[in-house]
Amino acid sequence: MAKYRQGRINDEFQKEIAMILRDVKDPRVSGAFISVTGATVTPDLRNAKVYYSSLTGDKKEIKKGLQAANGFIRSQIARRMNLRITPEIAFIEDGSIEYGAKISKILEGITITDPEDEVAVDGEENND
Repeated sequence: MAKYRQGRINDEFQKEIAMILRDVKDPRVSGAFISVTGATVTPDLRNAKVYYSSLTGDKKEIKKGLQAANGFIRSQIARRMNLRITPEIAFIEDGSIEYGAKISKILEGITITDPEDEVAVDGEENND
């Protein structure tokens, strides 16, 4: 039963962080399109890891902006979620969206040919 509660807390934490990031006024955060890909809160509610990804903007500047807005984000979490303790938040960059985009680009570049067409082309070359 505890794992079910932990999963609900993680999901709700992720949703709330995503909504709060829209309200952050720091141009390093508001100027970049940031996706929250996951969140894990420890069972004692003391620490949380928030995984994020961004396709635009400078990675280092986004990380600095998130760290600078950490206090605001924590205060908003305390207001929005009914937790005994507001966890300390660590932001971790997640490269999964970039990796997926790279794989998608590679797959788009692949051309699929019919094996029967290749045999016909090979057969024509041998008749010359």
